[in-house]
Amino acid sequence: MSSVISSESANHEQPVRQRAAPSSTNLPLVDALTASEEVRTLFARYRERFGRTDLPGILLCFATNSALLKSMLELAENFLFGESLLDRRHKEMIATYLSRQNACSYCADSHAVLLASQGGSPEMVCALLDGDLNPELFTSAELALLQFAERVNANLPPVTRADVEAAMREGWTE
Repeated sequence: MSSVISSESANHEQPVRQRAAPSSTNLPLVDALTASEEVRTLFARYRERFGRTDLPGILLCFATNSALLKSMLELAENFLFGESLLDRRHKEMIATYLSRQNACSYCADSHAVLLASQGGSPEMVCALLDGDLNPELFTSAELALLQFAERVNANLPPVTRADVEAAMREGWTE
């Protein structure tokens, strides 16, 4: 995707890089420069909370309805930042890996950026984007977690107690 310069930012003063959203005949996209004040405030909240200056295309789609945008941001904030047995880095590892498995390049790219911001090395990020669970890049616990998430994502009904126990042997809990 190409990049464009936008005059919008979290403080509405400094220019930031914004990915140009692909054109779509089915999904209208909100232009960050002409968005309502409410939507611009939500964009600023996104930039601050997620540590990104660009606005992903999916946000530009959700911004056609400020209530939808607000709800989606709250969902993402609660899932990614809420109390959990998994830390943010592990959540982003799973999200990057499964987004690749689900063939969603936008999601994989977004989560890869967030994983890098949480300390994921460039080698780890690239491996996850390539679907490569290289044991030199991950702990045995992380490998078990990623393999379990992959199995659940690929085919939930056949996940067995043995699958759960394999992850638990590496220190994860139900």
